[in-house]
Amino acid sequence: MTQNDRKISQILDAALPVFVRFGFRKTAMADIARAAGISRASLYLSFNSKEELFRAGSMRAHTRALDKVAAALAGQRNNTFDRMEMAIAVFQRELIAPFGNSSDAEELFAANMALAADITLDARARLLTMLTQTLNAAAETKEIDLEPLQASPVQLANIMMAAMDGIKHAQWNGSSLDEDTKLFMRLLRVAVTPRSDQSSQSR
Repeated sequence: MTQNDRKISQILDAALPVFVRFGFRKTAMADIARAAGISRASLYLSFNSKEELFRAGSMRAHTRALDKVAAALAGQRNNTFDRMEMAIAVFQRELIAPFGNSSDAEELFAANMALAADITLDARARLLTMLTQTLNAAAETKEIDLEPLQASPVQLANIMMAAMDGIKHAQWNGSSLDEDTKLFMRLLRVAVTPRSDQSSQSR
């Protein structure tokens, strides 16, 4: 990592808590420079505006999150649902939880879609592909049975993505991101576990 890379990383690390605390609109470049321990002039040498800085932070966060998601899905756990639960937990912890804990969460998510929609949508498409491939592999090995649902792996992956969106927005009404996600995954696990496996588990 070069000195410039370290500086940019330092700035982006410092910027996230500032955005979470003040929201996007009220955050000033001076606030971020202060948090990063550099002058405002030095900050402007790396980023021309807070919009550019925010977009760079979004790119870094999505890249890191997807790398960790891929690692979780390719992990050593034998059970597909255990790997998917871990992958989704990583995705939410890295990309949703930081803003979700802010009183300005709705504004921050809106700012992300306004400034980095291409980054966000590309990440969602990649996540959808990874979940689809994982479900397809599980269906081929008969670990899951999609016949009772009359659904394809990509349809189920899309439902998972939609549920994640709904659970994310439910946070603003006081719901728990972690607990609601675990409940949804338990429901999904029951729905697609082959009946013979369910029978043996109930004995």
